[in-house]
Amino acid sequence: MDISIGLSFPGTLKDESVICYICKNFNIDLNIIEASFSMSSGWAILEVEGDEEEIERAFEYLISKGIKIQKIESKPKEGGDSRR
Repeated sequence: MDISIGLSFPGTLKDESVICYICKNFNIDLNIIEASFSMSSGWAILEVEGDEEEIERAFEYLISKGIKIQKIESKPKEGGDSRR
């Protein structure tokens, strides 16, 4: 599953490596499209690729940290479309 998401980070996480933690602890690939962080808050737009269950586990972790997730779009994996 490929999905683009927007994340909103609370300022309380300014000293935590949340995105790095996800890369190391979940079997998904992340691509940071754009991001901005300050002492009071932050946001990021990411492309996420991986197994749907693993992505859901990562989302549960983000939500548990107080991070808001907004689904932007999802794309089927290449070769998954049989309408040729």
